[in-house]
Amino acid sequence: MRIFLSPLAAGDVAVRGDEHHYVSRVRRARVGDPIELVDGAGKHARGVITAISDGETIVRVEAVEDVVDAPPRVRMLVPLIKGDRMDTCIEKLVEAGADEIVVWPAARAVVKLDGPRLATRIEHYQALAQAAARQSGRAAVPVVSAASSLADAIAKLPAGARIMLDPNAERGAWPSGDDLSIISGPEGGLAPEEHDALATASFISFGLGPRVLRAETAPVIAVALVRAATHS
Repeated sequence: MRIFLSPLAAGDVAVRGDEHHYVSRVRRARVGDPIELVDGAGKHARGVITAISDGETIVRVEAVEDVVDAPPRVRMLVPLIKGDRMDTCIEKLVEAGADEIVVWPAARAVVKLDGPRLATRIEHYQALAQAAARQSGRAAVPVVSAASSLADAIAKLPAGARIMLDPNAERGAWPSGDDLSIISGPEGGLAPEEHDALATASFISFGLGPRVLRAETAPVIAVALVRAATHS
């Protein structure tokens, strides 16, 4: 059983709110049950439940340790996708091992959001990321953010290898290095001007095989292949 608690420190701590509900109602935990705690930012600890009441769960937390993920740090840039397929994409990206997720407004994307509507959607995606991190055993929750444009997304990228998923490109070897940014397009593919802008920004075209994958499938497979290739 794993819960999120921040800040995370050794000693007796009171767990309230959604995490208390998860422990007491969903998991029906009892006093004496072991529990794992993570802060969502890479810290981890083990503990034991010492008391449960209607409003809180008391946990005796042992030593707090840092969990260091193996490189590379994988950043996935995905367009908005219609319907619940975007939710599935976010969840599976977290499970597959993406460290950051950036939502960008592709020219050919069916879904167009900005302002408060986009902010609300990003909050929803962040909640999905936390739930997926819990399910998959990750100590750190990937941050989900939104770029206002493709140029904005590119400008915020750190130094590192850059991959542009392209169904017409050949599949090569994943680049080496400690940081990798991967961008995918919507169902209609990248617009020519987007392809050119990415190529100018040192993105390398990369194929995932002979079949054209859906917009929610290609990013997940790409991240899974990176993790399989680097055993991280």
